[in-house]
Amino acid sequence: MQRKKNSLTKVTSSLATSHRVNCKTNTMSNKNLILAVIATATATVGLVECYHAYERTRNNKSTTPTSSPPTSSTTTSSKKPHSEELIREQLARNYAFLTEDGMAKVRNQRIVIVGCGGVGSWVATMLVRSGVERIRIIDFDQVSLSSLNRHAVADLKDVGISKVDCLKSHLLKIAPWVDIDARNQLWNIDVADELIYGDEFEPSFVVDCIDNLDTKLDLLTYCHTRKIPVVSSGGAACKSDPTRINIADLSKTEEDPLSKRIRVILKKRGITTGIPVIFSAEKPDPRKAKLLPLPQDEFSKGSVDQLSALKDFRVRILPVLGTMPGMFGLAIATYILTTVSGYPMEPIEGKNRYKIYDDILQSLAGQQSRIGKPDQRVQISLSDVNYILEEVFRGKSPISQYSTRLTLSRWKPDQEISFQNVVVMTKDEQRMHEKRVLLGGESVEDVYSKEVIELVNSRFEDEKYYSQFR
Repeated sequence: MQRKKNSLTKVTSSLATSHRVNCKTNTMSNKNLILAVIATATATVGLVECYHAYERTRNNKSTTPTSSPPTSSTTTSSKKPHSEELIREQLARNYAFLTEDGMAKVRNQRIVIVGCGGVGSWVATMLVRSGVERIRIIDFDQVSLSSLNRHAVADLKDVGISKVDCLKSHLLKIAPWVDIDARNQLWNIDVADELIYGDEFEPSFVVDCIDNLDTKLDLLTYCHTRKIPVVSSGGAACKSDPTRINIADLSKTEEDPLSKRIRVILKKRGITTGIPVIFSAEKPDPRKAKLLPLPQDEFSKGSVDQLSALKDFRVRILPVLGTMPGMFGLAIATYILTTVSGYPMEPIEGKNRYKIYDDILQSLAGQQSRIGKPDQRVQISLSDVNYILEEVFRGKSPISQYSTRLTLSRWKPDQEISFQNVVVMTKDEQRMHEKRVLLGGESVEDVYSKEVIELVNSRFEDEKYYSQFR
C-alpha cells in the first residue's frame, strides 16, 4: 500500500513538473511570436518609408534641375505630357459653364501672380484647377507655421520652404500638364522686366497680391503704363464680413485704407482709373479686430524699421481671419476667368452706394431753399459726394462720429458751398445746424466744441491736400 502511495506521488510530481515545463515552453513561444510580429511590422514600415523616400527622390529629380537647391526657384518648364481626353474630363464642368470658346481662351492665358500668401495662393490654385495652363508665381517668402490658417495648399511639412515651391509642388499633383514657373524672388521695379516678361512670357494678366505699399504701387504703375491687364487685392486684414466683399475700379473702393492710400498716390502719377480691385466695404468697429500698436519697449531698442525682415516692409502682425484671404483670392480668380472667357459679369460697384450719394446731394440742394437761397443748384457733383463722404470725412460725422443716416451741410453761412465749406453730418445734426447756425445766426465756434472745430478744420486741410491730385 505504501509502495502504491509512493508511486502515485511520483507520478503526480512528474505530471506537475511536465505541466510547468509545458507552460514555460508555451510562454516562451508566445514571447517569440510577439517579437516576431513586432520585427515583421518594423521591417514592413521601414520598407514602406524607404519606398516613399525613393519615390520623392525620383519625383524631385524629374521636376527639379540637379543644379538647383531644393528651395530655389526654377525657370524650366514643369509641363508634363497628358491625355487631352483626361484634361477635358477633369475640366468638364468648366466647359459646360464657360463654353468651348470660353475655355479655349482660359486655357490659353499666361498669368503672373505676384505674392503667393493667403490671397495669391488661392488665386493660383483656382486658376490651375479651372484650366489656365501657364502661370508664373513670384514670392520671396517662406511658408511659416502662422500662415497655415489661410494658405490654400500648405501643410506642416511645407513650413520653412519657399511659398512658390510649395505651391508648385501641390498644384502639379492637381494638374500635371500645367506649366508653372516658380520665381523665389522679391518683386521690385529693378527686376520688373525680368520677372514679368523674362523667358518670353508675354503675360495676358497680372495679379497683385502684395501687402507692401511701395512695392504694390510700383507694380500697379508698371502694369498700367504698359497696358498689361492687372487686378489688385485690397486689404483682407481685420475684415470678417463676407457679404461686404466687392469688385470695383480703384476710384470707387470704400472702407479700405490700403486702396485709399494707393488711390491718392497713384493720382500723383496720373493714374485715376483702370485698375480693378477686390476689397471689403466692411466698416471699422471698436469691437472688431484692428492693427495693434507696436509695444513701447520695441521703440526703445532703436529704429523700428530694423525689426522688419526687409527694408520698408511691415513690422507688425496684421490680425487676419483665415477665411477672408481665401474669399478675396476666389473673387479674383472668378473675375479673371469670367473676364478672359467673355462670360457676362457686372459687379455692383459700391453696393449701390450711388443711390445714397444722390440722396445726399438732393438733401444739400434742398437745404439751399430751406435757408432762403433762390438757386438750389450747388457746385458739388455726384462723384464729389463720394469723395467728400468717403475720403475727406472718412464715412463719419465729425460731430458725433456716427456713420448712418448721413448727409451734407453748408458749414458757414457767409461762405459759398465748396469742398472747403461742406461738412458731413447726420440728418438730425443737419437740422440742428440749419436752425442754430445757418438761420439762427450763431457761430460754429459757439455751437460746437473745440474738438469738433479742430476735427472739421483738419478734414478741410486733408481736402486741400487731396485736391492737388483730383
